[in-house]
Amino acid sequence: MNSNRSTNHKVHWRMRSGERWLILMIGDLIMSGLALVVSIYIWMKQDWLTLNWVDFARERIPVWFYFLPIIWIMLLVELYDARKAGRRSENLKGIGIASAISLVVYLLVFFFADPFSLPRLGVLAFIIAAALFTLTWRLIYIQVFTAPLFMRRVFIIGAGRAGSQMAKLAKEIWPPPFHLIGLIDDDPEKLGTRVEDFPVMGGCNELMDLIEREKISDLIFAISGQMTPEMLREVMKAAELGVSITTMPIIYEEIMGRVPIALLQSDWLLRYLVDQIRVEGFYEVAKRLMDIFGALVGLLILLVAFPFISIAIILDTGFPVFYSQARAGKNGHTYRMFKFRTMFTDAEKDGSPKVTVENDNRITRFGWFLRKTHLDELPQFLNVLIGDMSLVGPRAERPELMDGLQAVVPFYRARLMVRPGLTGWAQVNFGYASNAEATAIKTEYDLYYIKHRNLLLDITILFRTVGTVIGFRGQ
Repeated sequence: MNSNRSTNHKVHWRMRSGERWLILMIGDLIMSGLALVVSIYIWMKQDWLTLNWVDFARERIPVWFYFLPIIWIMLLVELYDARKAGRRSENLKGIGIASAISLVVYLLVFFFADPFSLPRLGVLAFIIAAALFTLTWRLIYIQVFTAPLFMRRVFIIGAGRAGSQMAKLAKEIWPPPFHLIGLIDDDPEKLGTRVEDFPVMGGCNELMDLIEREKISDLIFAISGQMTPEMLREVMKAAELGVSITTMPIIYEEIMGRVPIALLQSDWLLRYLVDQIRVEGFYEVAKRLMDIFGALVGLLILLVAFPFISIAIILDTGFPVFYSQARAGKNGHTYRMFKFRTMFTDAEKDGSPKVTVENDNRITRFGWFLRKTHLDELPQFLNVLIGDMSLVGPRAERPELMDGLQAVVPFYRARLMVRPGLTGWAQVNFGYASNAEATAIKTEYDLYYIKHRNLLLDITILFRTVGTVIGFRGQ
């Protein structure tokens, strides 16, 4: 019987997150490349030239024009999240923001550049064509590649707390990350019941028959305790047939971009995080060089913006212009963080530290604008240059709040393993954290960043932050 299964069982292609990301990237590159060709054609026809394509490209097109597709892809960075890529509304919003940013730059060029120095028509044609072609491609992607045919067919091994959490995600997320068929558990009391509307279909003895019958492509292992030898044997048989075996924490990180701290064992920090944050020296050196360069650029922007921001703050609520506060840095080291003042001077007149909440009435009228655009954080580039902070990292917290948060949020102090950042993975993925539950979610994002950090992730966060600033989504 086993031998027949080995011969007959065939796992069809079921797309994973990395494969979806690659397909999206290839499609976007093709569409932006096609937009480049169309823009050059329109530009060439408008000039009423008799030049052929080769001569026109050699004589009229500057080298930087060919990099417009790469710039367009960078502006779409928010849409490479699998959940956003599967929603029409998110694609319309993301492409609209990318087009708006491009048009703002275009208008600046149009009004301030020499009339004959830049290919104005070519740039405008590219923006319009890229937006239309990309939107068309993204709608095709949603229609085709989020269909059940390309979705992984999954069993969750274990119907306990971890399995229930995984089933809840599969039920609530849209588009769903995979097609969950059911759960497998040896507990007789759970057999025949439903978890988040998904059936517990059987135990380890029925696993192989169920895999064959339901054409399962993946098993998600969600047993936090000891696995029985019988279950282990059946799972290994499934692996031999080509079924993919993944643990619940890994698939949770893949889907949510954060670490499930509520489901982790108390020694997880030592068993996983400490070993994995030993990144290579090259990354640390490159990150510090990027911090220094970014800080110098930021301080130049601060120098230009300082007179205007200072006058606006003084006219709004008077002095002082700057505000400093003690924050907990790497390894708990305390430093002074500098910002433009965005709150009234008596915001904490009782001396008790308070967490900023959404629509906080302590924020001034101009302070709201500074926070939404992140301009209030320009003075922190000085902290980055000194080395107290990094461009990218967990958000720095006030030392007096740390102990209270650690008491209610597991692994909270693990955020102190790296330098705090001007921006971070939690900041671009989550809003205000005004209670313990929200703080726990932001901590999950921070731990994901610490575990997976690399230069590509840092650069992605920086680009997403630019989108946050332009879209007035600051906090």
